[in-house]
Amino acid sequence: MLRIAVPNKGSLADVAIEMLREAGYATRRDTRELHVEDPRNDVEFFYLRPRDIATYVGSGALDVGITGRDLLLDSGSSATEIADLSFGQSTFRFAAPVGTISSVSELEGRRVATSYPGLVGSFLESAGVSATLVTLDGAVESAVRLGVADAVADVVSTGSTLRKAGLEIFGPVILESSGVLISGGSTTAPATTLLRRLEGVLVARSYVLMDYDCPVTLLERACALAPGIESPTVSPLRDPEWVAVRVMVPQSDQNQVMDALYELGARAILVSSIHAARL
Repeated sequence: MLRIAVPNKGSLADVAIEMLREAGYATRRDTRELHVEDPRNDVEFFYLRPRDIATYVGSGALDVGITGRDLLLDSGSSATEIADLSFGQSTFRFAAPVGTISSVSELEGRRVATSYPGLVGSFLESAGVSATLVTLDGAVESAVRLGVADAVADVVSTGSTLRKAGLEIFGPVILESSGVLISGGSTTAPATTLLRRLEGVLVARSYVLMDYDCPVTLLERACALAPGIESPTVSPLRDPEWVAVRVMVPQSDQNQVMDALYELGARAILVSSIHAARL
C-alpha cells in the first residue's frame, strides 16, 4: 500500500486535498483526521505539517508527499521533486530598508532574517556571500525594525507588506515555488498511478473540449487554428460538405479560438469542461 503525505493545514492543504479528490482518492471528511486508508486504490494518507513532509518522505517513512518546493529545499531532505502541481505559487526575495542595500553582495557580514534558513543559506553560499541567518517563525518583515536583522528574505506577492514595513526588494529572485509531488524513490504501480492521475487533474483544469461544425473546404485552416493535443477528431455530417470537429483547447485561449473559428466560417461552436483526463 502506497503511503502518501498530505499537508494537514495551511495554504497548500485545501488545494492538495481537492486535487486528490478529483483524482478519485478517498480524502478526510474531518480536519482532525490525521490518517485515512483508501484500500480501493491501494493507498493510505497521512496528514502532516507541511514543513515536516519532506523529512518523512526523504527518510523512507512515507513513499511520496505533496508539499511546497520551498519547504523541500529548506529541509535538506534527500526526497526529490517528481512533478510540479501548479498551485500555491510564491516568490522568494530579499528586502532591506529603502536605500540601504542594493545587491546580494552587500549582505556580506550582515544579518538576514528568514523562516527558511536552509533555502536562503544555500542561495547565499552559491552566491559566495557569508551572512548571519536569523531564523524566525513568520512575520520576518518586523525583524529590521526591531533591530535583530539588517535585511530579510521572505515570500513576496505584491510587496505591499514589505513596503508598509519600510523595506524594498533587491537582488535576484531566490526561488519560484509552488506545490510539488515529491518522492523518496518509490517506483510502485500505485505511485505511478498517483502521478498519472494528478497529471490528469492538471490537464482537465487547463483544457476544454471544443466542438464545432466546419465546411470541408475550410477544415485544414480550422485545424491549424486549433490543432489539439495530437490531432482533432473529425466526423462526417449528413451534409457531405460539412464535418463535425472535436478538439482540446487551452482554457485560457478558448474565447480567442472561438472567435477565430467563427470568423473563418465554423458554426455551432460549443465548449465543454473536462472532468478527468489521461494523455
